[in-house]
Amino acid sequence: MRKIFGMAQNASGKRSPLFIIFLTVFIDMLGVGIIIPVIPVIFFDPSSSFFAAEVSNTYRSVTYGFLIACFPFMQFFGAPLLGTISDRFGRKPILSMSLVGTMVGYLLFAWAILQQNLILLFISRMIPGFMGGNIAIILSSIADISDEESKTKNFGLVGMAFGLGFILGPTIGGLLADETVYSGFSHATPFWFTAILTLLNLIFVQFAFPETLKESRTSSISLFKGFQNIALSFQVPKLRYIFLVVLLLSLGFSFFTQFFSVYLIQEFSYSEKNIGLLYGWIGLWLAFTQGVIVRKLSNRFRSTQLLSVTIFGLSLALLVLLVPSEAIWFYVLNPFVAIFQGTTSPNMTSLISSQTGPERQGEILGINQSMNSLGQMIPPLIAGYINAIDSSLPLIAAAGLTFLGWIIFMLLARKQ
Repeated sequence: MRKIFGMAQNASGKRSPLFIIFLTVFIDMLGVGIIIPVIPVIFFDPSSSFFAAEVSNTYRSVTYGFLIACFPFMQFFGAPLLGTISDRFGRKPILSMSLVGTMVGYLLFAWAILQQNLILLFISRMIPGFMGGNIAIILSSIADISDEESKTKNFGLVGMAFGLGFILGPTIGGLLADETVYSGFSHATPFWFTAILTLLNLIFVQFAFPETLKESRTSSISLFKGFQNIALSFQVPKLRYIFLVVLLLSLGFSFFTQFFSVYLIQEFSYSEKNIGLLYGWIGLWLAFTQGVIVRKLSNRFRSTQLLSVTIFGLSLALLVLLVPSEAIWFYVLNPFVAIFQGTTSPNMTSLISSQTGPERQGEILGINQSMNSLGQMIPPLIAGYINAIDSSLPLIAAAGLTFLGWIIFMLLARKQ
């Protein structure tokens, strides 16, 4: 365990902060994972009382798409802004600020469910969306303490924390929202619980999270940094095509993550508990991939070699999800999605991070987050409409966009 987390003292006599970063990400992603089974059920389960029975499926689908989109929309503005500010003022204070906003959002979402207030539901997702750009700060912290040889492994460690959060999070969320488990549970219960978790995470960061920024960097701070980042992403010679691939992969995987649970509800009558258990199974494979497989592969292969295989594999795995007619097959097929995505993500982040010096990590990874936010924002706006036509269309779009990203990546790799 010490070897995995780098807990041994370094040359300066200080302990590596990897374990503390890992635990911070895990608690944060546990909170994110808890809500995954709940929101789709609120909108699409016939037994949900949030909407009147006569409300059409088209209205529910489109509204759900806009609700999902408002989080990455606000993150598009918040993540690069927080990343740039953290380059100036340090990782720890900005991370703490983002956790406060996230906690407030969860509290408001629980209240919105109890009040059945759709407008408040949107507001409660927009606040943590803007303040929830903490992933750019976490990745910057990892880059601060990593050299070129350990960078992919350490980014994979963050991915392992993501995976572990998805093992426990959706399962806990599905159980906490199920009144058959306990009569006092409701759709709001997971959000109360997540707010408490975020508060504990905030306390943990205050007392245990180390400041990893070695040298502050002064750069312009703008609310519209996200738009500047999109323009800048195509001006950096080494990164313009890589960021295009990042955008396509984010678009594709967002179609999957945001509407696969809807597909399960509409085609296989999944409940919160069933969705939570399946996503927990996916998270188990994601954690194993990024905690074990990625670390093994990074010792033998370059990031570009791995990405040329895993991106294609991911596109194929997403398409095959449309084949099963029995729900049990999802437990067989989804591990392949987790393995390919779990290998792709840290290697892509490492490839991007390696293209710039340590003084620009927050900025470059903020640009990367802007592309991811843009990729997460667009699909639900489209998928809300196409899902109303056919629930399989979002998965088809996911596979197609990922395959297009693979083609561009292969052309880029061959050119270089």
